[in-house]
Amino acid sequence: MIMMKPLTNLAKLPERFFSSVAAIGLAAVLLGLPSVRAQSGRPAEHWVGIWATAVVSSQEIPAVPRLLRQPAPSPQAGAQRPQPQPPLQVVHDQTLRQIVHTTLGGSRFRVVFTNAFGTAPLTIGPAQIALRAKEAAIVPNSSRPLTFGGQRSTAIPAGAVTFSEPVDLTAAPFADLAIDMYVPGDTTGSPLTMHTGAFQTNYVSEAGDHTGMTEVPVARTVSSWYFLARVEAVAPASVGAVVTFGDSITDGTASTPNANHRWPDDLARRLTSGTRSGMAVLNLGIAGNRLLSDGRGISALARFDRDVAAQTSVTHVVVLEGFNDIGFAGNDPTPTAADLIGAHRQLIARARARGLKIFGATLTPFEGAAYQTAVGEAKRQELNKWILSVLKT
Repeated sequence: MIMMKPLTNLAKLPERFFSSVAAIGLAAVLLGLPSVRAQSGRPAEHWVGIWATAVVSSQEIPAVPRLLRQPAPSPQAGAQRPQPQPPLQVVHDQTLRQIVHTTLGGSRFRVVFTNAFGTAPLTIGPAQIALRAKEAAIVPNSSRPLTFGGQRSTAIPAGAVTFSEPVDLTAAPFADLAIDMYVPGDTTGSPLTMHTGAFQTNYVSEAGDHTGMTEVPVARTVSSWYFLARVEAVAPASVGAVVTFGDSITDGTASTPNANHRWPDDLARRLTSGTRSGMAVLNLGIAGNRLLSDGRGISALARFDRDVAAQTSVTHVVVLEGFNDIGFAGNDPTPTAADLIGAHRQLIARARARGLKIFGATLTPFEGAAYQTAVGEAKRQELNKWILSVLKT
């Protein structure tokens, strides 16, 4: 029995940009569903993820296919093209100030840090959360120290995550929060757990602990997130989270930096329009990701539990994957459309086993992409035909 509901509106979207249409269409579907009810035995505080990202290992970065790399911004007339700084490979005695754009507000927050791809424990010294003012500056007196078991520092074992203890802080929906974390040691020899292509400017300090400072002494900027898994807030029991699970289209590749114009951002704004309390939207896209094979990040099948099922109070998942399985295969007949359909069936079964509603998005046209072929186009059409034929039973 197949339990996947197609998003037929996505099949009609334009080739190069579809974010607002997808957001509007999906919002209409989600808002027509019954509200999420708190389960019996749930603690008095109902926690919901309000921002999240999917992580990869820093060891993958040199192998990024050229067609997936973020293009450098066009310089103004008479100006030299800016040289992009490479991602961090080591953090040593530095403070990271990282900016996250929430999809819901709240007055009580906690942060989940991750060392998923580290091979050694990651020591976090003092860490704080604050309201961002502008660029690297925070709103004065808004910073709150994060603690772990009552302590200001913690060590995250290799492969693990760590939840901070809750702090009281009032933030409106779609606020920019600044997450400070001081790394007192040296991460040499252990891969960094990160999300590349964040399209968000983040800040790396000069040496020392600068957590909570209104303005940190910035040594360099980066466009990736490091050691962050998600931010959670206490919300009404009726509020859940939608995970958007996909590749570069979901991740926001080529969207405007620092503008939050990925299609999941548009979806979040639709879900909180008017007087509705809204639902959180968590972007778990990875540029270059595939359904069946590891490449940029582990395969969608391998990362489903961590990136979807483990999200706090997740209720829905939208899947838009398969472009890269098709594109990177070129004229190779494998993986076949049947292979990709089998992968989608697995995601359906695993989502339903956890009580999640799952929506399948058809693959948009990709004519003109560097890896488009006639063989790939035939696979895309066959996969889309299957998605559109699936009915919830």
